[in-house]
Amino acid sequence: MGKILIIDDEPQIRGLLARMMELEGYEVCQAGNCKAAMKQLEAQTPDVALCDVFLPDGNGVDLVLAIKKAAPNLEVILLTAYGNIPDGVQAIKNGAFDYITKGDDNNKIIPLVSRAMEKARMNVRLEKLEKKVGRIYSFDSILGEAKPLREAVMLAQKVAMTDVPVLLTGETGTGKEVFAQAIHYGSKRARQSFVAVNCSSFSKELLESEMFGHKAGSFTGALKDKKGLFEEADNGTIFLDEIGEMAFELQAKLLRILESGEYIKIGDTKPTRVNVRIIAATNRNFAEEIAAGRFREDLFYRLSVFQVHLPALRERPGDIRILAETFVHDFADKLRHSICRIAPEFIAALMQQPWKGNIRELRNVIERSLIVCEGDCLCVKDLPLEIQNSHYEQSEDTSPAGFELSAMERRHIARVLGYTKGNKTEAARLLKIGLTTLYRKIEEYKL
Repeated sequence: MGKILIIDDEPQIRGLLARMMELEGYEVCQAGNCKAAMKQLEAQTPDVALCDVFLPDGNGVDLVLAIKKAAPNLEVILLTAYGNIPDGVQAIKNGAFDYITKGDDNNKIIPLVSRAMEKARMNVRLEKLEKKVGRIYSFDSILGEAKPLREAVMLAQKVAMTDVPVLLTGETGTGKEVFAQAIHYGSKRARQSFVAVNCSSFSKELLESEMFGHKAGSFTGALKDKKGLFEEADNGTIFLDEIGEMAFELQAKLLRILESGEYIKIGDTKPTRVNVRIIAATNRNFAEEIAAGRFREDLFYRLSVFQVHLPALRERPGDIRILAETFVHDFADKLRHSICRIAPEFIAALMQQPWKGNIRELRNVIERSLIVCEGDCLCVKDLPLEIQNSHYEQSEDTSPAGFELSAMERRHIARVLGYTKGNKTEAARLLKIGLTTLYRKIEEYKL
C-alpha cells in the first residue's frame, strides 16, 4: 500500500503510530531525530512521513524543507503536542501536507495519511509524465544530422535557458513549433504553460480577444470576463506562429508587453501584468514587410533579439531517410500496420522530391503511403501518383524490362492520372480509352 517514515523522539509514540499504520497495511520505518530521518530517506523510499515538531537535534518545521529537497515527491504530516498558528502556517509554506495536534486529532491521522499517500503517488505519476513530455519535446526529438540543422539546434539550446525573445525563421513546414517547444522545455519555465497561437487563424478582432482577453460587456456577445492567452501563459512561454500575419494595430499591444510586461484587455481600464517569454515565428521576409508598412520596425527589433533560421528540407537531403524511417515507425504503430521493410526505390523517390511543404509534406506523404500499402513493404506504388510520375521520369528504366510495352504503358497511365489529379473519367478521355479499360489497367498495374 505504501511506505511511511515515522519521526519522533519518544519510542512509545513511535511504536503506537507504527502499529496503527501497519494495521492499515502500510510498511513502516522509524527515526528518533532529524539526522536519523535523513539517513532513512537515503536507505528507504518512503511515500509519507509523520514527523514530530520538537526533535532533539532540530525542529520538524525546518526539517520539512530538508526532506522535500531530498525527496520532492514525499508528503510530510507534522505532529505536535502544542499546536500554534505561526508554526502551522510556516509548515505549510515549507511544503508540509498538513499540521495536526497529537491526541486531539488522532482520529484524523488514518484518513489524512491516506490522502497524503494518494498525493505522493500523484507526485510520482506527474514526475514521470513531465519526464516523458520533456523527452518528447526535447532537442533530442529534432531529427537530422545535416550541418544547417545542427547549427540551428545549437543556437536554440544556447538561448533556451535565457528569457530573451526568440524569432524563428524559415519556410512553412520546417518545424518551427517543434523548435519552440524544445526551447520552452529546455528552459527554467519548463514546468509552466506552453501556449501556441497561429496569428493567421483569426480575424483582427478575434485575435485581439483571444490573445489579450476581454471584460464582460465590452462588445456584443461578451457575456463574461475572458482570460487571454497571454494570461494563460503567465510565467510560461507563448509561441506566436505566423507573427507576420498579425494586424498592424495589434502589434503596438505586443510591443508594450515586450517592453513593460503589461497590456490592457478589451473593455478594461487598468493594465494586466504578465511574465511571459515570447517565441515568434514567420516565413515572411521582414525587410519587405517593414518597407511595405505592414510590420512595425521597432517590434521587429524587440522580437529578433535572437534569431534562429530553420533550413528547408531540400537543404538537408541526407535527413530525408532518417525522417521517413521515423515517420514510418510512428504511423505503423498508430495505424497498427506491420511494415517490415521500406524498399530502396521508395526512399530514392522521396529523395528526388523538392518538398516545397518541407517536413510537414513528407510526414503527410508517409502517412498516406502507409494507409494505401497492402503488404508488409512500402514500395513506390504506395506513393501519391505525382511522386511516382516524377520518380519514373527522373530514373528512367534502361534495363530490358524497362523497354517492355507494359512498363511504358504503366508509366504513361500514371503520368496522365497525375495530370488529372486522379480524375479517372478525364484520364480515360485523354488516353482515348474506355473508363472500364482504364479501371482494369489501374488494377493490373496496381496504380
